[in-house]
Amino acid sequence: MSAPRGGPSAERLARLLNLVPYLLARPGIAIEQAAADLGVTEKQLREDLELLWVCGLPGYGPGDLIDMVLDSDRVTITYDAGIDRPLRLTPDEALALVVALRLLAETPGVGDRGAIERALAKIESAAGELAGAPVAVSAGAPDERAARAHEALRSGRAIQMTYYTASRDATTRRIVDPVRVFAVAGHTYLEAWCRQAQALRLFRADRIDELVRLSEPAQPPPTPAAPIEGAFRPSSQLPLVTLRVGRGARWITEYYPCEQVVESAGDWQVSLRVSDLPWARRLVLGLGPQVTVTSPTELVELVRDGAREALAGYATP
Repeated sequence: MSAPRGGPSAERLARLLNLVPYLLARPGIAIEQAAADLGVTEKQLREDLELLWVCGLPGYGPGDLIDMVLDSDRVTITYDAGIDRPLRLTPDEALALVVALRLLAETPGVGDRGAIERALAKIESAAGELAGAPVAVSAGAPDERAARAHEALRSGRAIQMTYYTASRDATTRRIVDPVRVFAVAGHTYLEAWCRQAQALRLFRADRIDELVRLSEPAQPPPTPAAPIEGAFRPSSQLPLVTLRVGRGARWITEYYPCEQVVESAGDWQVSLRVSDLPWARRLVLGLGPQVTVTSPTELVELVRDGAREALAGYATP
């Protein structure tokens, strides 16, 4: 049986599938001890046990459902409905985990490398011969550039680089003074003082086309280090966008940092900072009728022009 994936429901399913064989091997175990072993509260364990009572084989009649003896503080499984083995990864899932962990271990800027290596060792041990498959894992060119940025950071040298800005679909050449290199959400970033913009900027390693360490020393001005929670950091200098959001697009209030969210007549008024208006234009056009731009006027015009261009494209034979 493969490991379920997804949110809280999938997590609970995985816990229930492992709970039955665990209890089978420990008849009469105390609820307190079982909860401690499984890393859940006693309340959560009791709720899981109550759910197990209505789970079982098709038919769902007497003799089909999982059964147990649940005293005030002890539990014993008396019928397992065939769930008598712990959850196991499929070969494809195990190999995917091994490859992902090997790649993560080679990524510069990752914090707790020891934890990654311990997890990798456990997965490789469980996967057996499959883990020894000849799979070469390399972080690739972006992380080679990140490694060079690390070297420049350690040596205190400035960097000259060619950088692709996806939001504007433009490539620029600039000199930066590196501040730190870190990994967030699967990407490696260089934080540096950009001499062209005269401000701190974040540069994704996979968008750096060329990186050369200069002989001159890096001299970033003293600036407070921002907490690394995500790659994008809103600030008062960035454009403020206000949207009217329908039910189908309310997820953006959880995915993006918002300054204000107000419910109004079934819709939500959402205000958030964006890196630039062309990026906001693509976001709004991608969400379709679920989102209407309230301000600024410049973004309203950009979205209107983009919609007209799209409609004109459909009208072409």
